[in-house]
Amino acid sequence: MTDAVDPLRPAAPTSDRIAPILFAVAIFTSACLVFVVQPMAAKLLLPTLGGSPSVWNASMVFFQTALLAGYGYAHLLQRLATMRAQVGVHLGLLIVAAFFLPLQISGLLGDPDPSQPAMWLLATLAVSIGAPFAVLSATAPLLQAWYARVRAGHADGQNPYVLYAASNLGSFLALLAYPVVIEPLASLSDQRLGWSVGYGLFVVMVVGLGVQVWRRREIGTAEPAPLEASPPIAWREKGMLVLLAAAPSSLMLGVTAHLTTDVASAPFLWVIPLALYLLTFVIAFQTRPAVSPAIGLGLQAAMGAACAALIAFRTGEWLLVFTVNLAAFFFTALMCHQRLAARRPAPDRLTEFYLLLSLGGVVGGLFNGLIAPAIFDMVWEYPLVLVAVGLLRPWSRREIRPWEIICCVAGVVIALLGPLSMEAVRYAPDIRAAIPDAELVRIAQAILGIATLFAFLIRDRAVMFTIVLAAIVWSGYHLARGYDWALSERSFFGVMRVAKIGDPLMGGPVHVLMHGTTLHGAQAQAPSNRCQPTLYYATSTPLGQAMLQMQARRLDGARVGVVGQGSGAMAAYKRAQDQLTFFEIDPMVDRLSRDPQWFSFINGCADGPVRTVLGDARLTMDREPAGSYDLLVIDAFSSDAVPTHLLTVEAIRGYLRLLAPDGVVVLHLSNRNLEITLPAEAAAQALKVPHLHQVYIEQSGQGDMAEASTEALLIGKSPAALEGFGDDARWRKLSPTTVRPWTDDYVNLFGSLVRQMKMAAR
Repeated sequence: MTDAVDPLRPAAPTSDRIAPILFAVAIFTSACLVFVVQPMAAKLLLPTLGGSPSVWNASMVFFQTALLAGYGYAHLLQRLATMRAQVGVHLGLLIVAAFFLPLQISGLLGDPDPSQPAMWLLATLAVSIGAPFAVLSATAPLLQAWYARVRAGHADGQNPYVLYAASNLGSFLALLAYPVVIEPLASLSDQRLGWSVGYGLFVVMVVGLGVQVWRRREIGTAEPAPLEASPPIAWREKGMLVLLAAAPSSLMLGVTAHLTTDVASAPFLWVIPLALYLLTFVIAFQTRPAVSPAIGLGLQAAMGAACAALIAFRTGEWLLVFTVNLAAFFFTALMCHQRLAARRPAPDRLTEFYLLLSLGGVVGGLFNGLIAPAIFDMVWEYPLVLVAVGLLRPWSRREIRPWEIICCVAGVVIALLGPLSMEAVRYAPDIRAAIPDAELVRIAQAILGIATLFAFLIRDRAVMFTIVLAAIVWSGYHLARGYDWALSERSFFGVMRVAKIGDPLMGGPVHVLMHGTTLHGAQAQAPSNRCQPTLYYATSTPLGQAMLQMQARRLDGARVGVVGQGSGAMAAYKRAQDQLTFFEIDPMVDRLSRDPQWFSFINGCADGPVRTVLGDARLTMDREPAGSYDLLVIDAFSSDAVPTHLLTVEAIRGYLRLLAPDGVVVLHLSNRNLEITLPAEAAAQALKVPHLHQVYIEQSGQGDMAEASTEALLIGKSPAALEGFGDDARWRKLSPTTVRPWTDDYVNLFGSLVRQMKMAAR
């Protein structure tokens, strides 16, 4: 006698074992694809918008918005009655989106408008990669919802949120792999092809999952029943979920902007906050979190208070500042994500939950990526959100105790005591002269440190804790006025500041132009020194030497083009018979350098008009006639975000096209973080053009801003172009390099970073 077959019996044991693995692998793969495409898309955008960190922040707004669209689609798809229908629709859209592959930036919208690049960027990304990204991003919530239904009779089906950890782990690994493995080893064409292959493999996995669903009825298994309905999520709860998701999203972009603008910048810095952000998701949605919520709350209070005390100061140990800021961000994001995990609804509300999380991400991204640059002149969004997030801490319901009120008042009073004390010192010249500025800063930070202790003691009182933090942050920025800026303005491309400093060797006051942490120019204000080229542009530097040499050749007038306007110092060389053109991507830089209140190289020192062409240099220079320049100075590589597309073989070939037969290109290669001389030399070797190299070391005793150590590569259109330079012992030939030249299809920033670190360690 045989047992009767139960038509509702689960599928074969092998299928039961395979299904969880297939779901996990599919979610992991989709997450990898989603997070590889983000830096890849930013790289594809490089030739049009340069390497500004704002390009990354604005791109993140698009990706978060596309993620919201994907999650919204996943939520709506759950309204279909059967899983078969859901699988069929999703598989169909995945196939339709495949027609947008391989990934490329569409030229449908033309070149970006320099005055409104953000909207162009968002629209171009939507047209170029919006479809595959949105459909792919729907995978995590969609597959988790399917998993909950397919595995409804199993223990693991009760908690599909565990798969969210697998999703974020895939995102985390892909994010770290891109700059370290993928970019150095694969050309952009290979990356696009590899991503397309990965997308195809993912579609095959979805087909495999679809087969699992289809086979259920074939082997006598019922269609997975819809999950039992749970109470709807209240609107107040929805608002809290959105806020808890928005705060970490905003802080992720805010800490990146703060560190690159106010502390010190380095390549791949954006990777660290985003990686930490993803790691907090992994921890928060683990079954057994590596950091318990109670410990996380305590660490968030401690690091948040410490960060509030340091956030305004741009001096001191940069490693300490980096560590405190990143730790504060990590534990704040972890706190928010653990509170989200604790509030997650029943599995039948899973897609709605992820939709609300995605909406919060968009809110945070929009605030930082588009709203803040338009309304703030500095990176104010970071301290504002860092303070406000204190209100998202748990609110204690027990009665307020007298000692807690005392701690709150003491914290505020002590925090405010710092600025009052410093104001007194400002008006006491004898005391001011006796105490160095660095010592004053340390005293101020110590005072704020005491206030942070009181904040920590009342960490269970969210409102009181936030009030003390607000006082600490306000006091910190007030105390930092001792080395504040005469002007601070912000555009899509970053924060520009003008500082007034004193330099007796240059006749007194000097105006200094800073972009983030990078010095972009300086001008003495004393009439006797006002038209003296300074820093990298001094007559003694390679850039100055090249300018003087070309003017000596062209007594009837030299035609000079300069990529990177800065303060306009190169205009100080301009004679009446010369033609000078700046190629500048940021309209704000052009405006500041032409404002005599700050800099007068262009509108006071130059003899005759100076032309500025706005937009990315590669695009605008392509429109210039061939042979229209005698000298090109490419001065765009000293900044924190290197526009690598200006240093490729194709870029240098374009520069040579613009030169007269005896014209030369000077590449200014000074950079704090990257060794870029060898890629530049390799490009010159690949083009078989003559080139010379010089490292100039600044001379002491002329003033801090008179000149600067400068590294440059001189490239001639012909051997005759380097006549006069070859006789100068300061210019030398380089030994042939084996470094692979950068091209529009291949750049290895990580290799340049490693070479620079090795050089610094010697």
